[in-house]
Amino acid sequence: MSTQRDAKVFNEEALERLVKVEKKDEDPKRSWINKMMQSARLHYKKCPYYDHKTKMCFIALGEKCNRDGRFDGCQVFIEFIEAKYDDYVKRNAPLPVDFLDLV
Repeated sequence: MSTQRDAKVFNEEALERLVKVEKKDEDPKRSWINKMMQSARLHYKKCPYYDHKTKMCFIALGEKCNRDGRFDGCQVFIEFIEAKYDDYVKRNAPLPVDFLDLV
């Protein structure tokens, strides 16, 4: 009997932790940005807006990329995706599901 009760308490605790994790990622903008970053990582090794010959960033227009084409944690890349999100929301357009649909 006590093992069933212990298992039930454990399951309830696990569910509560799961709900807390889901609530942390409740912001739709942040979750969409994370989804686009994961999709970009899947399709590209280096930033798609990085020119390999001149080492320039196409998003920053005329500035050298200080991250050598890595876009994980790049503030310029994240701000670009945030701007795209705001643009889609402003136009009431459906959000792209994949990074390739965003470009």
